[in-house]
Amino acid sequence: MITIIQRVTSASVTVNDVVIGSIQEGIMALVAVEKADTEKEAQRLLQRILNYRIFADREGRMNLSLRDINGGLLLVPQFTLAADTQSGNRPSFTPAASPEYGQEMFAYLQQLALQSHPQVAFGEFGADMQVALVNNGPVTFTLRCAA
Repeated sequence: MITIIQRVTSASVTVNDVVIGSIQEGIMALVAVEKADTEKEAQRLLQRILNYRIFADREGRMNLSLRDINGGLLLVPQFTLAADTQSGNRPSFTPAASPEYGQEMFAYLQQLALQSHPQVAFGEFGADMQVALVNNGPVTFTLRCAA
């Protein structure tokens, strides 16, 4: 699984002009599922997101996690992160999971997140989403948990 996490002061997802998920200070994570990913990768990815130290401590150092600050988590499915962009002028989605498997794994990640963190919101798998965020820093990282 691949994610791009962004430290945000706020973020939201809108589908058909309706806000379906929003958070204040926290992490907005774009998430892609690859063919070989299993529940093990989803579990590891969520733990990394929740524990990744990207928030400032009293000295201004990135030393606090999402859990430490009790911030919000917005998970947004984005299969395009799994694209192979090594050559040519058009991405190949060969590494990406099938839509059915991607949806199943994202649903599993959602369940884990709801059980593991008090402030969680989600995008909608397969929907045409508009994502708005205020990136704080900007602070952006790519995390990967491969099978």
